This record gives sequence, structure tokens and C-alpha cells, in this order.
Amino acid sequence: MADDTKFLHLFLLLSSSSFCFSSELDIQCLRSVKQSVIDSNGVLNSSWDFDNYDRSSYDWYICRFIGVDCWHPDEGRVLSLRLGNLGLEGLFPEGLKDCTSMSSLDLSNNNFSGPIPYDIAQQMPYLTYLDLSKNSFSGEIPQSIANLAYLNLLKLQHNELSGQIPERFSMLTRLTTFSVADNFLSGPIPTFAHDFSPLYFAGNRDLCGAPLDECPRSRRWRLIPIRLRRINDESSIGAAVGFVLGFVVAFYFHLFCCERLLPCVFRA
Repeated sequence: MADDTKFLHLFLLLSSSSFCFSSELDIQCLRSVKQSVIDSNGVLNSSWDFDNYDRSSYDWYICRFIGVDCWHPDEGRVLSLRLGNLGLEGLFPEGLKDCTSMSSLDLSNNNFSGPIPYDIAQQMPYLTYLDLSKNSFSGEIPQSIANLAYLNLLKLQHNELSGQIPERFSMLTRLTTFSVADNFLSGPIPTFAHDFSPLYFAGNRDLCGAPLDECPRSRRWRLIPIRLRRINDESSIGAAVGFVLGFVVAFYFHLFCCERLLPCVFRA
């Protein structure tokens, strides 16, 4: 019985220390986000106050920040960040890797720019909801997003993204909402487990494949230069053969004429 009591006390001690560590990381996460973005409208500056707080109730205090949802008000573990339409600017926010329990991120309808982090899946591996739409994110779509195995929604429309949609996105079998409309994407659309409307891919340069128009067959396009090369090679060979034959004919014609003319010259 005494051993069981000691084990229970040890378990509670380990659980509480882990809980405190998790809360501190979430606090660090929100601090980094606030410091890394440009808050032109002062929304975060007025709500995310890390200075005036009661330490004993600090965990539930951060759950009252604008755009912050917690798993439970008494835990202080960030469940989601809903920062859409707040007039935020700058690069992709830093420190999100420290929100270790976050499953939803909404940065839509702001003025964020620059690339989406290539290791976004390593930073937030449990995301089920990712909305980066209506910003100015540029560069290619990170391949690592394909590793977000729990992702249900991915919105990237109305940005300045270029390159192709990663083929590995076909691995996102739980994805039920996906939009990349109005970017600068090109190439084939991967085969998804669910059917998406053509509107979710509209407004891109040279993007093709279902549900849009069929992509041109690459084999057909490759045959053209091959045929042209063969034609050029055959023309070169024909010209060379013609030159040689002409030279041989001219040479024998010259000898023939000389044999006919030489006796006439000596007689004269």
C-alpha cells in the first residue's frame, strides 16, 4: 500500500512538472509571435499583455488573449491561434514550434509576406487546420506539408506562390478542403483522395490536370525536336553525299576533257 502511494505521488509530481513545462513553452510561443509580427492596428499589443498578470493564475490568463483558444482554461495549453483579419504584417510568425499542442492556425486576410517555412510540418506536426489565404506569401509550397497527417483543411488561395503543387500532397488522405486559387502555380495537380471544385485551382498560370483541363502529353512534345533533329541529320548527310558525288563527276569530266584536248594542242 505504501509503495502504491509513493508511486501515485511520483506520478502526480511528474505530471505537474510536465504540465508547467508545457505552459511555459506556450507562453514563450505567444511572446515570440507578438515580437515577430508588425501589429499596425495594435490588436495584440492591447490584448497580449505579458507584464500585468497574477502568476498563480497565469495559465488561464493567456487563454483570454484575442485569437487564443486553449484546450482547457485551467491548463494554458494553446489549442488554436485565430489571427485572421487583424492587419498583421511581416514574415511568417516565429516561435510557433513552442505551441506544442496547437492543432489550428489561421493567419488569413493579413499582410504577411515572404516564404512559408520549409519545415512547417516539423514546427506544428499536429495541425488539422491551416489557413494562410489572402496574404502575400511567395515562393514554393513546402513539400513538408505532406507530412501533416492529420490535416483536414489547407487554404493557400490569394497569395503569390509559384512552382508546382507538391505531388506528395496525394498522401493527405484526410484533406477535405484545399484551395490554391489565384497564385502563380503551374504543372499538374496531384491526385487527391477527395474531389475538389475547379474554383479552388482557378487563377493560376499553366496549372493543369483534374479538375482542370488535361495536361499536355509530355511524350508528344518530346517527339517534335527528335523528328526535327532527324530531318536535320538526314539533310546534312544528303548534302555531304551530293557534294562528294559532284566532286567525283567534276573530276572525271576534267580528265575526259583533258584527254580529248591534249592531242589537239600537240598538233598545233
